[in-house]
Formats: sequence, structure tokens, C-alpha cells
Amino acid sequence: MSVTSIDSARGLIDGRARILTRVPAWFWAAVVVGVLVVLQGNNLLIDTDTFWQIKVGEWILTQHALPLVDIYSWTKAGAPWMSSSWLSQVLFAAAYQLAGWPGVVAVTALAIAAAFALLVRPLSSRISIAAAGVVALVAFALVQHHLLARPHVLAMPVMVAWVAGLVAAADRRAAPSPWLLPLLALWANLHGSFLLGLVLVGPIGLDALWNAQAPPRNILAFKWALFGIGALIACCATPYGWDTLFAARKILDLGGVLAVISEWAPVSFAQVGAFEVCLLLAIAAVLYLGVTLPPTRILLALGLLHMALSHDRHIEVFALLLPLVLLTPLADRFGWPRDAAPASGSTATITAVVAAVLLIVGATALRPIRLAADEHYQPAIAALRAQNVTRVFNDDLLGGYMIWKGMAPFIDGRSELYGEQFGLNYFNAVSLQDPNVLFRILDENKIEATVLLPSTPAARLLDHLDGWQKVFANDWTVVHVRTVNTLNVLPFPPVEPHGEEP
Repeated sequence: MSVTSIDSARGLIDGRARILTRVPAWFWAAVVVGVLVVLQGNNLLIDTDTFWQIKVGEWILTQHALPLVDIYSWTKAGAPWMSSSWLSQVLFAAAYQLAGWPGVVAVTALAIAAAFALLVRPLSSRISIAAAGVVALVAFALVQHHLLARPHVLAMPVMVAWVAGLVAAADRRAAPSPWLLPLLALWANLHGSFLLGLVLVGPIGLDALWNAQAPPRNILAFKWALFGIGALIACCATPYGWDTLFAARKILDLGGVLAVISEWAPVSFAQVGAFEVCLLLAIAAVLYLGVTLPPTRILLALGLLHMALSHDRHIEVFALLLPLVLLTPLADRFGWPRDAAPASGSTATITAVVAAVLLIVGATALRPIRLAADEHYQPAIAALRAQNVTRVFNDDLLGGYMIWKGMAPFIDGRSELYGEQFGLNYFNAVSLQDPNVLFRILDENKIEATVLLPSTPAARLLDHLDGWQKVFANDWTVVHVRTVNTLNVLPFPPVEPHGEEP
């Protein structure tokens, strides 16, 4: 090969390398995370809550109204209920109507990719692209167990953008931009976790005041207080208005029920997992490097850690928000320069966003979707229909799929609808903590049939209980019907689907 050819090849390689280095780090984060999510697309749909979420979204699109009462279960039919995640439900329903389950996976993957892009963007301004990538991959490892096609995922990029904006303002010793408030309003319509965004205004504002100079501190405090009032108003910018705050609060008032719902249960270290390993490594790094932080950032970090330890579902909050909280103090502590990665212009940003969306959507189109719920649970639903029963006592895991199939459940994933006592009675019944609770539920509710997981103690008891017969069983469900009909079962009255115009 001639010298000229070698020089030409080197020039071409160098040119392509320069192009790649100009691509923002957040683009690579979005593409890598998005493709990883698409590759596990079937796992995004394993939670049966996805089914009732889409069903509610379809009802909203059809009725052009928002639900005010329960119209799906037979135990709480007509009881007050508001859908605090109505916008997410509409987005999922629209995606399903447009492209089926691949559409739902694509929307979910795009939201997750956007969250990690928004995380890497500020990180790459203070640390190397490689370091930002490592942080993003660790965060992904921590949150991947809760990456599901559910409203909390659609709210994730809004959460990251909101907290990044608040922390950036605190780092500048300034008040947040009022343009952040529409983000919180969007969050309030997507998922009930918007309360976290409202609460974080206080401690992050305190951090800004703690580090501010004395003369302008009072003015800064006034600006943060004004922003806090604006944030409270933004939380109510939903079709439900002020009631949105109380609806979101209901899930936190469930008391003992939260301890028996897996994603709300405290983190268990009985087996070594990614969260424990990362936590121990972080403690080791702090001890070895002698890292010190401002008191306000310590307060924020401990608050996020408390949330993660208290409820398994909050590990994602810890993983996505802790790097934003610690970035500036650690960068200043170790002398990392600002603007480690070059900023991209508006045209380049738009191009990168479009390219990332096309790559993720294209990957989704190529990935076959296999809905495990149809294989696992549909035979049980068919068995129930063959028995012509309506008052069915079901495992809460199956409630969302029953709604999807047009069958009213005894209970489903809407814990705030059923309340603490109802939920505790249900869990005591299926686990046989108190067998009398099971017998009372079966009799007082005139239960005609049950559909439970085979491993459930209540299902095993019904195998040997007089007056009940097993009519179907597979590896995932078992159906029992009452054989001694002395209950004079009456059909429950239909509930008119009252709604509110959005």
C-alpha cells in the first residue's frame, strides 16, 4: 500500500473519530440503555398491572373523561377512585392501539433511555465520558428489576430533569427557573410520585441557602419560597385539581399493607444483590478517600438512602438522583474541571434526539414480543368462564389480567382503592395467617370460585376443603369452584362509569 493510501486511511479514521467524539455522551447513554431495555422487552410486560393501566387509558380515550369511581372490581364497584396516573395510562393505551405490544415496549424504552440521557448530560459536564458511563451502567443495574411498562417509568425522565434543574440552581446559589414548574405539572399528571418532587424543593433550597453569601441570602430565601408555592400550584395542574395531592397521598397511608406488597417492602439483604454490593463499595470508597460533603448534601444523600432501604421500589430514586446530588461536591473536592464534555448546539441536539429515537424504535420493531401472561393465565380465565361464575376470589397478581379480559376481580393492584384493612384481610386469607379470615371472606362475599397461584397456602387448603372442587390447574394458576351452592348468590349491580371531563 502506498504512503498516500495509508495517509488517506488514517485521515478517514481520524475524521470518523472526531465525529464520534462530537456526539454528546447522553446520546450514547440513551442508545445503549434503550437497546438494553428493548432486548428484555418481554420482561417489561410481566407485571399484570400493565393490563389494567392500559384498560383505564382506553376508557379515558373512549369516554373523553376521567374516572371518579371504580368501574372494574366487584368488591369496590362504585367506590370513589381517581387515577393519578391518567396521562401515562393514555400514552400506554395510545401506543397499544397504534402498534400493539411493541408500541408499549417502545414507549417504555424511550422513557427509560431519556431518563439516563438526562442523568449523563450533567455528569459529563464535570467528569469524563467514561466515568459518566460507568455511573449510568451502575444505576441501570440497580433499577433494572423495576423497569416495567407502568406509569412510574414514564415519569422517570421528568423526575431526573426536575431534580437536575433544582440541584443546578443550588450549585449556582440561585433560585430555580420558573420554566421548571411545567415539568412538575407534567409529573403530577403522569404518576403519583410527583410528591417527591414537591418535597425535594425544601432540602435542595436549604442547600442553596446554606452555601449562599450572607447579604443576598434573604432575597434568595424569598425566591425559593416563591418557587415552592409555584411548585405546589403546579402539582394541582391536573384535571383532578387539589384532589390530586390527596389521591397520591393515599398510597402512603396504607400502613401494614405496604409491608406485604413486594415492591413496597423494605430492602432485604438476606441474599447478596446489586444494591448491597454498590452500597458497600460506596462506603468503602468514602472511608478510603476520606470524602467530606456539605451537611445539606449529606442530608439529601441520607434521605435518598432511607427511601431506598424503606421500600424496594425507591432504589430507582436512589440510583438516579444520588449522582446528581453528589456530583458538584465531589467534583469540587477532587478538582475535576467543569465542562469536561463539549456542549452540543441545538441542531446537533435535535439530530441526536431523532437518531436515538429512530434507533430505539427500530430495535423494538425487530424484537419479537411474547406475552407470557396469555400463556400463563388465559387458560384459567377460560376455565372460570366455562363455570359461568362472577364472584371470584383471585390472587392480587391476577387482578390486572382479569380486568384486561373483562372479568371483575376481587382485588387488583390498586391498593389505594381497597384500603389498609381490606388489603390486610386479603393477605391474611391467602397466606392462611388466620384461616378464619379466609372462611369469612368466602362466605360473606358469596364467593363462587377462586383463582390463585398454586403455591398459595389458601389454594392448597381448598384442595382438601369440603364443598370445593379443583377444575383447572397449571404451573401458574389453580381454579376451584364451590360445589355446595347454599349461598343464594345474586349478581352484583352494574356500575355506571361516571367520569370527569379532562
